[in-house]
Amino acid sequence: MSEPSLPAGVDPRSRPYSKGFQEIASGVWVYLQPDGGWGWSNAGLIVAGQEALLIDTLFDLRLTAEMLDAMRQVVSSSCRITKVVNTHANGDHCYGNALVADAEIIASQASAEEMNELPPATLAALMKMSSDLGEAGEFLADIFSPFNFEGIELVAPTRTFNGDLQLELGGRSILLFEVGPAHTRGDTFVYLPDDAIVFSGDIVFNGGHPIVWTGPVSSWIAACDRILSLDNVDVVVPGHGPLTDLGAVVSLKAYFKYLSDEARLRFEQGMTPLEAAQDIDLSSYANWGEPERVVININTLYRDFGADVASDPLTLFGYMAEFRRTLRGTR
Repeated sequence: MSEPSLPAGVDPRSRPYSKGFQEIASGVWVYLQPDGGWGWSNAGLIVAGQEALLIDTLFDLRLTAEMLDAMRQVVSSSCRITKVVNTHANGDHCYGNALVADAEIIASQASAEEMNELPPATLAALMKMSSDLGEAGEFLADIFSPFNFEGIELVAPTRTFNGDLQLELGGRSILLFEVGPAHTRGDTFVYLPDDAIVFSGDIVFNGGHPIVWTGPVSSWIAACDRILSLDNVDVVVPGHGPLTDLGAVVSLKAYFKYLSDEARLRFEQGMTPLEAAQDIDLSSYANWGEPERVVININTLYRDFGADVASDPLTLFGYMAEFRRTLRGTR
């Protein structure tokens, strides 16, 4: 069963971070997946009468089916999902599309194009051969072992857009804002102005380090500013982590500004991205999960600074594996 709706004026951070649906406004639910780390993403559900709009699917078919079964505990059995919004191309936000293929699936054009670049079959193959891929393979197998990518046929968006898009469901206005490239090439967040709710996709990670696959980092900072510029926001549903408010967006913006300044100094000193990641003081973010992502963020910043840096996934996962190993003192 869902938690009671979030009353006006209640701090969303006080809500329990537990798996399943929670109603955060009349007809608006969030589906949370603790602990919010690698692959454990959140989703959203907006219901009007017998129709529903789903914001993101999950990383594999089992998890998505589990979410859809849980949906039947909080809405009428006759209610059907007629629209799906994929906030971006990462598989933990779209690999479950096959289970809602009868719906209109909406994403930015850039996201739709990017989805073709890492289909589930490729990730399944990498997992199978992970033992032959050295430290990068071990890291990949570790973080993605809870998920099953076998037999997933990615269902692509059936409607794409560029810029902004307004949808309506049962008289409720649903605004989509494309703010990529940032985390990925076509990041989108969803805003419900009448309910003061933002479903941020992975523009906001709450409790974990973000990861800048695409960048530039300045675009992610601009995306934070876009959210902060909205007239009315009480609740931010992050792509990963517990419910939060605009304070998390402010913190994320400060993180990127700090990391940009510190990385620039080390870039000018001739350090590699890995050396810079190991040298930068991250004690202010010591309680954030997945610290290995810092090396990817610095690698992207170096590219922003004009350096020729690695971009192939296995090399990047190797960087993270080495950084995590040094953090654990097992060098």
